[in-house]
Amino acid sequence: MTKRITRVLVANRGEIALRVMRSCREIGIQTIAVYSDVDRTSMHVRYANYAYPIGEAPSNQSYLNIDKIIEVAKISKADAIHPGYGFLSENAEFSKRCQEEGIIFIGPTPEIISTMGDKITARTTMINSGVPVVPGTKKNLEDDEMALRVIKEVGLPVMIKASAGGGGKGMRMVDKEENILSSLRAARSEAKSSFGDDSVYVEKYISSPHHIEFQILGDQHGNVIHLCERECSVQRRHQKVVEETPSPLITPELRKKMGQSAVEAAKAVNYHGAGTIEFLVDNDHNYYFLEMNTRLQVEHPITERVTGYDLVKAQIHIAEGRPLEIKQEDVFQFGHSIECRIYAEDTDNNFMPSPGLITHITEPMGLGVRTDGYVYEGYEIPIHYDPMISKLVIWARTRAEAIERMSRALFEYKITGVKTSIKFLERIMECPDFKEGKYDTHFIPNNEEFLMAPDTAKSRFEDLAIVAAFLDYKDKLKNAPGSNNISSGTKWKEFGRRSAMHRANKN
Repeated sequence: MTKRITRVLVANRGEIALRVMRSCREIGIQTIAVYSDVDRTSMHVRYANYAYPIGEAPSNQSYLNIDKIIEVAKISKADAIHPGYGFLSENAEFSKRCQEEGIIFIGPTPEIISTMGDKITARTTMINSGVPVVPGTKKNLEDDEMALRVIKEVGLPVMIKASAGGGGKGMRMVDKEENILSSLRAARSEAKSSFGDDSVYVEKYISSPHHIEFQILGDQHGNVIHLCERECSVQRRHQKVVEETPSPLITPELRKKMGQSAVEAAKAVNYHGAGTIEFLVDNDHNYYFLEMNTRLQVEHPITERVTGYDLVKAQIHIAEGRPLEIKQEDVFQFGHSIECRIYAEDTDNNFMPSPGLITHITEPMGLGVRTDGYVYEGYEIPIHYDPMISKLVIWARTRAEAIERMSRALFEYKITGVKTSIKFLERIMECPDFKEGKYDTHFIPNNEEFLMAPDTAKSRFEDLAIVAAFLDYKDKLKNAPGSNNISSGTKWKEFGRRSAMHRANKN
């Protein structure tokens, strides 16, 4: 039985809130934004049909406040809630409250979220369904004595991981016996502060692993398909930085085999909605189940780009009770797509977040370029949330062309007022190991000297060009109709232009 969704509350912020709202608008669904005090001027608030405040800036008083979000959903007469990713997207209690209140949760059931959200339960479920799993424990570590015994049985090196979370939180690699207890305590402490649960477990550490994930879709009628893989091995502190599809590692034969395992994993829990099965793959093409994300992924646009399917629309249709319109034989990858995550952070200062006022922004354009962002000139990036401000997505016919196009687009991407990771991403595109597709999850530390090397001449030229463009922009504002201001920045503007021209001729 299907139920038509006409009004969706998006329980999120930033670029993902906008992303969901755009698909809703295309299919005639009204959208409701919720926002914290510091987000009242955010783009998702301006884009939605309706917007409601939900609390103070801290997430636990706003975007993690289940009672408040449910209250707004009722007041605004929302049929459904889309959680985006992060915040409450994998919160079983939130999914359950939506069920109890008669609101459609655009995602899986609370039972599925609970099963796959707990890493130990997920591992056991996969083992029972025949999906390859990284060797390790089948239950949480109860105490130090158990940890020492289990790690001795599994054999060093191992990974200690939080049972209740992901995203690199509560995770420690141990390769020396004397570091076991200190690493265990550090993992427990971080897991407790991040997820409110200090439960941890142990997995065998796979050396030189590739992080490969498969996008899956399942409906409420038992149909499950995969939309191929994404290569997510470019990571810093276990956080993804660059993703691409198809993976340069995966052969057609391995893709078919891993895709079948991903579908089996989803069927094992009667999954419905959009989700991701994540694997570790070694250099011999052995693969192991890592975890399942029961939500939309940050990197979903590259899958959309090479397959042509809108994953948010698919989520909505599944939530309405419709059967999948796509069969596995309909899915194929056309061309190559790369995503770069643009962060407001200072890459020269240990990647510290760089909140502040956006004084100028020029987004890249042209063939095969997509920008999912939410900032604009005059917007102040708050300190309270993740520093990712946009995702730059490129499509081209070949991988080599996609890298060239991404390099061009990153060069065009100009943001002033805050530090960003753009130049760091440019260096990744220039790195020989990345260009050749010969990389794993150790790519960034293995290439740190190259990636962090200063490009002084290029940096100075770009900075001066940005200064000249910004001063020109300010000059136009001051001389706009209705303004009584007289430009006083002419000399600086001319200096910026002359300096930029001089640098260009010199180089």
